[in-house]
Amino acid sequence: MGKVVSGGIHSENFYDVISINDLFYAWKTFRKGKRSKSEVAVFELNLEENIFTLHEALVSGKWMPDEYTAFYVQDPKLRRIHKATVRDRVLHQAVYQKLYPLFDPSFIHDSYSSRDGKGTHRGVKRFEEFARRATGNYSRNAHALKCDIRKFFDSIDHEILLKLIRRKCKDECLMKLISQIISSFEIQPEKGLPLGNVTSQIFANIYMNELDQFAKHILKAKYYIRYCDDFVIIDESKEN
Repeated sequence: MGKVVSGGIHSENFYDVISINDLFYAWKTFRKGKRSKSEVAVFELNLEENIFTLHEALVSGKWMPDEYTAFYVQDPKLRRIHKATVRDRVLHQAVYQKLYPLFDPSFIHDSYSSRDGKGTHRGVKRFEEFARRATGNYSRNAHALKCDIRKFFDSIDHEILLKLIRRKCKDECLMKLISQIISSFEIQPEKGLPLGNVTSQIFANIYMNELDQFAKHILKAKYYIRYCDDFVIIDESKEN
């Protein structure tokens, strides 16, 4: 039995993840701010039947991901979003709720994307704090290296991602479900994650945590910040 976290059970057990209670809890989390959407309203009309049907499909091993719907948003640059069906997004939320408390404690402090108590505003404040420290309160010069990863979500390798998840998630049934979710989308063979999935947020942080740990513990970067695939290193010396 796992410990209670934010209204659910913190457990990597497959049957906890797909339990009726956890699926209903995932629904309540998912529906926030979306109840006016027609597809969400339609799902809610037969909510109990839909949740029980999803549960039975998962228990029997018959669940298969539905097709994604693709559309573009300006955020601020043009991005192609792939949206799963409401049924699958509820499941993604249930999986996310279990993976987040399992992996988040292992992430570095200065990773600011898709984490409780973080976000862009805190990331900017931290950058300003690092800039002040590196420049001695702006009394000397410092250097900032700003990088991002070209087509990051499109280039994520499924096999590498699954290996990273398996380090902490030992339940084989849950790993099979996670593998189904990851393999439900690809830009090229066994590569790519959809921008529309909530699971993609935690998967991206798991994937990029390898870079974070390298920057902090191998490079010994004192002033390092990351937000998704954008990261900055500030240092007094350009050579470091």
